[in-house]
Amino acid sequence: MALLELITAPNPVLRQRSAPVSNIDDGIRQLTADMLETMYAHRGMGIAANMIGKALRIIVVDVQPEGNLEPMICINPEVIWSSDKLVTNEEASLSFPGISADIKRPDAIKLRFEDEMGVKQEIAADGWLATVIQHEMDYLEGKTYLDHLSKMQRDRLLKKMQKYLKGMHSHGCADPHCGHDHH
Repeated sequence: MALLELITAPNPVLRQRSAPVSNIDDGIRQLTADMLETMYAHRGMGIAANMIGKALRIIVVDVQPEGNLEPMICINPEVIWSSDKLVTNEEASLSFPGISADIKRPDAIKLRFEDEMGVKQEIAADGWLATVIQHEMDYLEGKTYLDHLSKMQRDRLLKKMQKYLKGMHSHGCADPHCGHDHH
């Protein structure tokens, strides 16, 4: 397994609609394993393939219920149902470091996908898991969570992110979760 480089905004691959995976082979299985390793290393809960520079319909998710690792690998995922009930959660992204926003999404979904062995799966998800899946699914469509905001809110947050990145790089660390004093 290998750590992959995370793509940060405004890289155009984040705006690219992802292509379906036609053949789930050892290369795809290696990619999904590397995506999980990268997600855990950056303390994320989900990564879409766009976030590591690959415009493929793959997401990996693990909200770690009760602190246990429960990774989900979803290849060619599609939301086949979503609830009418909406909930608001604070969302952030490894591709947009240093910022977050309150986003309203359906509280429950049904997801159809193929696992890393090519087996078709269908799951129901609600609460935080549903939010994380929908957040990652946006990337596959060339959208980000910031697209759920007004242009003014989005512009303000992107300015804040640029300022954050400038500050992190001048201190020698770009990890938003880093506890080291780089002064």
